[in-house]
Amino acid sequence: MKALRVLVADDDEAVCATLTGLCTQLGHEVVATARDGMEALDGVARANPELLLLDIEMPAMSGLQVARQVIHERDIPVLIITGHADDAFIAEAAQCGAFSYLLKPVSRERLGAAISTAMARHADMQALKEEVGDLKQSLEDRKLIERAKGILMRDMNVKEQEAYSWLKRASSHHNTRIAEIARRVVALELNRKP
Repeated sequence: MKALRVLVADDDEAVCATLTGLCTQLGHEVVATARDGMEALDGVARANPELLLLDIEMPAMSGLQVARQVIHERDIPVLIITGHADDAFIAEAAQCGAFSYLLKPVSRERLGAAISTAMARHADMQALKEEVGDLKQSLEDRKLIERAKGILMRDMNVKEQEAYSWLKRASSHHNTRIAEIARRVVALELNRKP
């Protein structure tokens, strides 16, 4: 695994130092530390970390509130590290998008495994979001092409296959995607309407 830029937030100075040391031992760079949630948000903005290790109960803003905001705004993987084994906290951590929930005290091995798992899950989520985006774009392109074919069929008095062939030839001639040609055909149609 590549070295990560990590932010560690815990209101207990000794725990923060321990987590920082463990991250360093694992080959990661701790780019910011924080003692409360507001400092954690400031550290995220300043240091641009690739991973957050957050305690749940911190002054000013809880780790879960920080996680929710950071995941929403920046989509950075978060590990919750806490002394609370409460089912409600675990459920809330999962609901806000945290990738792992570790109980203190944390060993080097457990932290390393949690980081590896979190980064793998985050990469999977990014790939899935990209795939969904590609599928949405493909569907929108398909709708646009169908609409353009309908316009061409009506205006040129041709069958569907001939209209599609025209779109393909225009795409090739202009060295652009067929969906872009379809977009132009539809735009021309919309501009013609009073």
